[in-house]
Amino acid sequence: MKLFLRYFFISALLIPLAAKAQFENFKDSVVELYGVVMTADSLQALPSVSIVVKGTTRGTFTNNQGVFSIVVLKGNAIEFSSVGYKAKTVIIPKNIEGNQYSVLQLMVTDTVFLAATIIKSRPTREQFERDFLKTKVPDDNLELARQNNDEDRRRFLMSTLPRDGKEAANKYLSQQSAKYYYAGQAPPQNIFNPFAWADFIKAWKRGDFKKKY
Repeated sequence: MKLFLRYFFISALLIPLAAKAQFENFKDSVVELYGVVMTADSLQALPSVSIVVKGTTRGTFTNNQGVFSIVVLKGNAIEFSSVGYKAKTVIIPKNIEGNQYSVLQLMVTDTVFLAATIIKSRPTREQFERDFLKTKVPDDNLELARQNNDEDRRRFLMSTLPRDGKEAANKYLSQQSAKYYYAGQAPPQNIFNPFAWADFIKAWKRGDFKKKY
């Protein structure tokens, strides 16, 4: 019990010392970053420049004279950005002495290429009427339904569209039924069937055997 109390009192004395040492290390790493942001071509103060510590949500803006001040840590990466200027990144050195660091940041204009604009004269009345009459109006749903109900259109869709599950199952059952119906005997030859010849001639006239692209 005495040994436990001895360790307890020693720990109680060391904890404040460790916390104080940790606080001193943190205090030594804190830096006040301040300075001025100016344009690189004319050395004019640049207001409303965004200054953000990368990887965090901490930041500030320059005032009307381009002056700023922010608390950062040694080793932080500070990004300067403004509309119309190239973003700049400044690394706070880890080996600086003291708790203050000043910068004079110059911002370079960012060149933006806009798409070319072609200006044309206003069309004449004759040109407007010609283009208006040649404008193709897309078909509405009623016209599309009317086109799909056309006999040639339906025949084309039947020959090109794949069968769904119900049609494939009916085709398979029909083939199996014909196979079992003529099991044990020779199936009839349609070459001698006049009705089959009549259906063949009708299909030939309709163009069912033409090559479709």
